[in-house]
Amino acid sequence: MTRCMCVILLTALLALSAYAGDKPDVAALRTKAESGEAQAQYELGRAYYDGDGVPKDMGQAVEWCRKAAETGLAKAQYCMGLRYANGEGVPKDGSQAAEWYLRAAEQGNARAQAALGSSCLNGEGVSKDATQAVAWYRKAAEQGDDQAQYQLGTFYYDGRGVEKDAVQAVAWYKKAAEQNNPCAQSNLGYCYDIGDGIEKDAAQAIVWYRRAAEQGDASAQSNLGLCYYYGKGISTDYVRAAEWFRKAAEQGNVDAQSKLGACYVRGWGLVLNDLQAARWFKKAAGGGHAEAQFQLGLCYALGRGVPVDAVRAYMWLSLAAKNNTDAAEDRDSIAKQMTPEQIAEAKRLSAAFVPTVSE
Repeated sequence: MTRCMCVILLTALLALSAYAGDKPDVAALRTKAESGEAQAQYELGRAYYDGDGVPKDMGQAVEWCRKAAETGLAKAQYCMGLRYANGEGVPKDGSQAAEWYLRAAEQGNARAQAALGSSCLNGEGVSKDATQAVAWYRKAAEQGDDQAQYQLGTFYYDGRGVEKDAVQAVAWYKKAAEQNNPCAQSNLGYCYDIGDGIEKDAAQAIVWYRRAAEQGDASAQSNLGLCYYYGKGISTDYVRAAEWFRKAAEQGNVDAQSKLGACYVRGWGLVLNDLQAARWFKKAAGGGHAEAQFQLGLCYALGRGVPVDAVRAYMWLSLAAKNNTDAAEDRDSIAKQMTPEQIAEAKRLSAAFVPTVSE
């Protein structure tokens, strides 16, 4: 069971919505823009950015957006920040991005406040400062920005930039979750699941996991699968558990990949299939999942879904042994049948292992 650790890439997310709107009347916009009307300048820049009614032209998009921004139009200033953050029509420049975000943020633009919070959090164009990040995210969150509310919840949950406070974390997760933010829904479900910051309630955990899972949140899908797998707050149903594990596993969630492998090994909710079990254990093990490393080591030791390979078995069991005494015992048992050269190679592979993100 894991908490959603979504990283809110605000420059990417907000860029998608920054230029939303109806089809523009380009001729009318141009007349107004050339006369100095800031809103028209902004909208003409938007048209060039999207290629809507005019050929797509990032240079023109930036030129008109800059004109609007220099008059003090906050949303244009915010969009100039995005252009510099993403290197669209201008050289990528975190400092310039942060400067434009600040101009818009000081006028109360919630998206700019959240984007500036992200800059402070990651040290992009400004000094890395979690406390300042919290301050800017809070301003955006108090205006109802769901991404900022979610992020503020994670700050309270982790004690980053603020004193750790699970109750406050839950309060902000709720605000974002009620706006249908899947990361917040997933984490709110997790808090209900373990009773952190709120009274433990398995039924409510499932409600929020399901809402997030149906939006594609991998952590929620994995956790909902666990609820079905163990019968927590709902009747045990291995078929549904496997379905949710698969959805999360295909997104690279290592917990779900490991559990999906376990379903294949046992034939729970799926037809028993050692080849598929080994396949999913490999993905999770490669991502650093200790239980999957243990299971994959056993697969290589027993030739279950993979050819027997004592070196690979020793390697994976050694990695798992850091968190599993059974793995250490199995590794040592296998070592009795290995040559010194094989053991040396297995140790080399183990030492060289670096977890990778599953595809």
